[in-house]
Amino acid sequence: MRWKSLMIATMVAGGLGLAGCDSVSDQGAVSVQDHRSADIMEFHAGLMVLDSHLDTPAKFHQSGYKFDRKSSWAEDGSHVDLYRMNEGGLDGGFWVIYIPQGPLNEAAFQAVRNAALMRQTAIREFAARYNEHVELAFVRDDADRILSAGKKIVFQSMENAYPLGEDISLLETFYAGGLRMIGPVHFRNNQFADSATDIAPLHDGLSQFGEQLVRKANDLGLILDGSHASDDAVRDMLALSTTPIVLSHSGPKGIYDHPRNLPDGLLLDIAAAGGVIQVNAYGAYLEKRLPSEAREAALAGWMAQYGGDTSDFSLDQLAAMRAARAQLDAEYPAPRSSFETFMAHLLYMLELVGPDHVGIGSDWDGGGGVIGMDDVSQLPRITVALVEAGYSEGDIAKIWGGNLLRVLGDVEAARTSDLSSPNLVQ
Repeated sequence: MRWKSLMIATMVAGGLGLAGCDSVSDQGAVSVQDHRSADIMEFHAGLMVLDSHLDTPAKFHQSGYKFDRKSSWAEDGSHVDLYRMNEGGLDGGFWVIYIPQGPLNEAAFQAVRNAALMRQTAIREFAARYNEHVELAFVRDDADRILSAGKKIVFQSMENAYPLGEDISLLETFYAGGLRMIGPVHFRNNQFADSATDIAPLHDGLSQFGEQLVRKANDLGLILDGSHASDDAVRDMLALSTTPIVLSHSGPKGIYDHPRNLPDGLLLDIAAAGGVIQVNAYGAYLEKRLPSEAREAALAGWMAQYGGDTSDFSLDQLAAMRAARAQLDAEYPAPRSSFETFMAHLLYMLELVGPDHVGIGSDWDGGGGVIGMDDVSQLPRITVALVEAGYSEGDIAKIWGGNLLRVLGDVEAARTSDLSSPNLVQ
């Protein structure tokens, strides 16, 4: 991984802005702190650095986005491209198939099924187009092989199982295409589970379809993702699943009492069952942030136009609503959280459940990012902060990917399906 070491070393020399990283003294001699920081950066470069929630596939067909062209968060709001992955030492992770929640009827199910299949196709096309730099991963051992070849690791996940409609067998199709993690629900209740952020529960946890989804995922060898699910739905997943579950991008309610964060007791239960909590960097879940008066007025207008219940919206209406919200956010940006607040969440989680059950799922290109960690180029800040907090190299390696891959290996080992080979479709 010499290429990765050189890239990160260049960042250190250029001044990454890491805490405690002095520059050259007045006499031109490099300080002891510089040597220590360089050692940490060399260590970071040697890690397998994975993120469990990369929403970047949503950008693959957007005009102006090119994976092999360096951009910046300030320029276009993006977080991930090849150059910034190299700069920050990000080796890959789970790239997300995401379709927003819509109506629960057959016509909508058919439309979103097709949209999700096209998103998976876009991920596979991405891997083919940039095959010198990235590669699809299907099993745990693929990660080591792909990294050794100097490429980025592309596992696939699905955020919101809504596109499956009421046909659980469709999960086999997505599995054959490379899907290896699935979360049942997103912002609104659906046919599978209650959401953490909907107004009122519909199923008091998982529905009967949701229970079938858990069993099918276990059978196929898919990681179950409890992020966005209500606490009761997560408890149902724990009770039913024969394998550990993951929260791909969540946080502790003990730091900030938000519906998307989970209480200590439930986090401990996930860890006790062998699961992993991947801590997110989505500012709205890190702390309460007060918007400007102009933003509040714009949000009130947006809510008045679209209302709070979108269950009967057509796909065109949902698209118009999202476009209006994107324009609002561009004109009246939301207040942002800080790297220090993100680290407070991460360190709290580590103290609560231990380094064998914590990872990183920042929600890049899906709303993640904080002041001081605007995009993936600044990921080494996390390693520096963990070293300064006293975590060992072994612990940090687990946090950056080892724990997540351990769960993937557990899930593969428990697979009972005779549906072809795990890596038949490549």
